Amino acid sequence: MLELFRYDALMAAAASLCTCILLVLTKSWHGSFSIDSTDGIQKFHTQPTPRIGGIAIAVGVLVGFAASSHDPAAAEKRAILSAILLAGMPAFIFGLLEDLTKRVSVRARLLATMASGILGWGITGVALTHVNVPGLDWLLGFTAISVLFTAFAVGGVANAINMIDGFNGLTAGVALIMLGAFGLIARQVGDIALAFSCLVMAASVAGFFVVNWPRGKIFLGDGGAYFLGFALAWIAVLLPERNASVSPWTSLLICAYPITEVGFSIYRRRFLREGYPATQPDAVHLHSLANRRWAKKLWPNASLTTQNGMTAPLLWLYALLPCSAAVFFYTSFLATLGALVVSFVFYLLMYHKLAFFRWLPRGKQD
Repeated sequence: MLELFRYDALMAAAASLCTCILLVLTKSWHGSFSIDSTDGIQKFHTQPTPRIGGIAIAVGVLVGFAASSHDPAAAEKRAILSAILLAGMPAFIFGLLEDLTKRVSVRARLLATMASGILGWGITGVALTHVNVPGLDWLLGFTAISVLFTAFAVGGVANAINMIDGFNGLTAGVALIMLGAFGLIARQVGDIALAFSCLVMAASVAGFFVVNWPRGKIFLGDGGAYFLGFALAWIAVLLPERNASVSPWTSLLICAYPITEVGFSIYRRRFLREGYPATQPDAVHLHSLANRRWAKKLWPNASLTTQNGMTAPLLWLYALLPCSAAVFFYTSFLATLGALVVSFVFYLLMYHKLAFFRWLPRGKQD
C-alpha cells in the first residue's frame, strides 16, 4: 500500500503550506507586484489576492526532494523530482513574470512550456516514442520528431491546466485527483520511484490547497499553473515510456478534463463565436457556467466567496470520472480510448445543459 505519511511528502506539504501562509501575511510588502485585482472578465474573487502561490508549490517540491533519502534506492525518485524542478523552470519563470508584470504574452508562455518539455528530454533522454497510432508511431521513431511532439504535448497540457484555473481550489483539486491516478497506476505496475514522485508532488499541491480552498487566500497564478501543468504533463510522458504495459492513452485519459476544456474553448472561440480570438479570455468556460448556473442557484444566500469555493467540487466530480477509468483500464488501448470518448461526450452534455440552463420558477432565471 502506498505510504501516505512519508517524511519527504510531509516535509513537502509543510513547506508549501508555510510558504503560502508567509506570502499571505506579507502581501503588504509585495502586493504592488503580486496582487490579483478583482477587475477582469475572468475575475470571480471579491478581494485583491496574491497570485504567486506557485512559489509555494515549487518550494514544496524542492524541500521534498531535499528531504528524500540519499541512499541508492531513492536515486531514481530524486532524478524524477530534480528533472521536474530543473526542466520546469522556464514554464515557472515566464508564468511568474506574467504574475508580477502582466506583460508576458500568451505565445511567450506557451513557448516557455514547450521549452520545458525539450529541457526535460535533454535532462532525462525521455520523450514520447509511441502513442499506438499507426504511422505516427513510425514518425516518433525519429528523435527530432519525438522531441518536438513531446514539447507540443507538454505545452498543451500546461496551458490546459492554466485555462481551468478559474475558481478557488479547482486546479489544485483536479491536480490532486490526476496525481492520485498517476501514482496509483505507477504503484500497480511496480514503478515505485514514479509513484513516490507523484506523492511528493501531491503533498506540495496539498499544502497550497489548504490556503487556496475554500476561501481563496492565495492563487496559483500563471507561474504556479504552468509549473504544475508541466509537472503533470511530464509525469504523463514518463508513465507509459517507463512502463510498457501502460497504454499511452491512459495519460491522455487522466488529463481529459483540462485537455477537453482547452480544445473546446479554442473551437468555441474560433467557430461558434465567429472568429473570436482563440487566446482572448472569456467567461463561458465550463467552470464559469457551473458557478453561475449551479453554485449560485444551489447556495443563493451564500456569500460570493462561498459560491466561488463551492464551484470547484462540482468539477472535481467530473475530473474524477476519467481518472478513475484510467486506474481500472490502464493496460487497454480500446478501453482507455472508449473512456476518453465517453468523457468528452459527458463534457459536451454538461456544457450544453449549463449553457441553456433553465431554473424554475422562470421569473428567477438569469
